[in-house]
Amino acid sequence: MFPDRRPRRLRSTRAIRSLVAEVELRPRQLVLPLFVKEGLSSPEPVASLPGVFQHTISSLEGACEDALAAGIVSVIVFGVPETKDAVGSQADAPDGIVQRALSALRSRFGDDLVIMADTCLDEFTDHGHCGIVTQSGAVDNDATLERYQAVAIAQAAAGAHVIAPSGMMDGQVAAIRAALDDSGHEGIPILAYAAKYASALYGPFRDAAECAPSFGDRTAYQMDPSMRREAAIEVDLDVAEGADMVMVKPALSYLDIVADVRASVDVPLGAYHVSGEYAMVQAAGARGWLDADRVMDEHLLSMRRAGADFILTYAAVDAARRMITG
Repeated sequence: MFPDRRPRRLRSTRAIRSLVAEVELRPRQLVLPLFVKEGLSSPEPVASLPGVFQHTISSLEGACEDALAAGIVSVIVFGVPETKDAVGSQADAPDGIVQRALSALRSRFGDDLVIMADTCLDEFTDHGHCGIVTQSGAVDNDATLERYQAVAIAQAAAGAHVIAPSGMMDGQVAAIRAALDDSGHEGIPILAYAAKYASALYGPFRDAAECAPSFGDRTAYQMDPSMRREAAIEVDLDVAEGADMVMVKPALSYLDIVADVRASVDVPLGAYHVSGEYAMVQAAGARGWLDADRVMDEHLLSMRRAGADFILTYAAVDAARRMITG
């Protein structure tokens, strides 16, 4: 009996492979994370994240120009203030670094660029946790929700198109939705970090955002890596509370969760290709152990194949440029 050569025939040329591709990866499906730091006179490279910078507001605008030129239409902004305190007061200050950055980007790019704002406190607190900490060292969930409401309102007023709460506090989506609606921002969607795991892959991000916890860790409020079914509960709660989009974080190490979420909800789904996942590929590529560009593209395709509609990745601009020129 002769072998069935149908799969092989459909791999014979690049054009045929493109014709029958099951999933596509396009620049518009990528979201570029950006860091803006108060007090800088020029952008500073992040040693553990090759190609990533802590930006001034001016260089942040330039990075967005580069992203748009590559076909990327969405960014998410993280801020690093000069002054931190126990309640993260700079997170919602009208003249805080994130609010000034959002205002500058909205003024410069209008609605041509989707400007997302990470809504959390860890970059702004002196202890590095995502909320208000009690004397016992635990995060006070309900007190933190009040802070998230204030931060979300400030970010929306400054020009954010999307509010993205990342703290994994119970009820955060409902609280933020109510605050946005009550303050006249009914049209601002919420992208919920719905299934965010307490991962060891966030180290380079914490270097860039200068937000490593000064004590303890975040395992009490972020998900345990062993938990799969719990992700469905978290996602369903956020959707029920009004999330317009949901996200799984990390992405590559949690593709089963991405696939599960895609099968269970109909709202747009994001996957965060986190700093450690990006940095590992960059480090191995720099040592000549693998082709970093090809591996990075495989990683991003795997997230799309698992069901992600869009991907937050530090590789966004380089990957998008390869799509344009490839």
